[in-house]
Amino acid sequence: MISFLITAAVTFFGLLIGLPILIGILKYLCWFTTVYECRCKVFVLFGKVIGVIEEPGLHITPFSLGPRVLLVPFFGKVHTLDMRLDQRYLRSRPVNSEEGTPVGLGVWYEMRVSDSVAYLFKNTDPEGSLMANVTNTTVRSLSNMPLDNMMQNRHQMSREVRTEVSPKSESWGYSLGSVYIRKVHFRDEGMIHQIEQKVVNRLTQVTSAIRQAGDNQVDIIKSRAEREASIEFAKAHAVRPRLVGEALRQIGEDPEVVDTLFSVLETQEILSGGGEVIMMPTGSGILPALEAEREVPTAG
Repeated sequence: MISFLITAAVTFFGLLIGLPILIGILKYLCWFTTVYECRCKVFVLFGKVIGVIEEPGLHITPFSLGPRVLLVPFFGKVHTLDMRLDQRYLRSRPVNSEEGTPVGLGVWYEMRVSDSVAYLFKNTDPEGSLMANVTNTTVRSLSNMPLDNMMQNRHQMSREVRTEVSPKSESWGYSLGSVYIRKVHFRDEGMIHQIEQKVVNRLTQVTSAIRQAGDNQVDIIKSRAEREASIEFAKAHAVRPRLVGEALRQIGEDPEVVDTLFSVLETQEILSGGGEVIMMPTGSGILPALEAEREVPTAG
């Protein structure tokens, strides 16, 4: 039992430590290689490309590229390339319009490695060369264009740049994808300030015109409403005497109602007149004495 446990422990630690070391040695000696998605490996021996593996997965190199691949660790090199789509944005490429206006163009473009061997050996800096080529083509092709076309026809300008740059980039193994002129702006600060001032003045004029038109419309609506209200009030004043006369006529048909109405009106006038009213109790004898005194003729 003890010997079994010792053997199991030695086997376990041997596999735990020795197996990764063995795999690393075999991978270093190019017995096998692993290629990830959107990656590519180029095997070079004595300065000459002996094989390219672009298919992702595990590959046994002696079967895929031949037995001479085993000499690559000693007399050659393995290049790993990124085949994914990349993009760049070039800010404010200086051009001049047909009218002499200094304009800056922002160019956005995509690129990817299309030919791994040409990318490695036909150009020492394909990315920098592509960037310089896009810049030069943008400045050369889009200079002396009318300013209106620069501001409006960005799609056409993008197609012109891509059509001219694509053949050169393909020869370097670097494929140019979409190209788009994303931004067109002025580079002269004085011109920018003048345009801003004109825009502000124009907005002020438009705002004033809109405000004046609104005030005029409000005045028209107000005057129309006042005129219609005056007409209605005049109609009401004209109708009021007739309505009052008809009401009084209907009231006058009943004598009791007429007497009551005029009594109320008389009492209301007395109360609203502000005069003094003296209330005397019944049977006090004051009223008969006042009546008798008023009937006695005053001496001449």
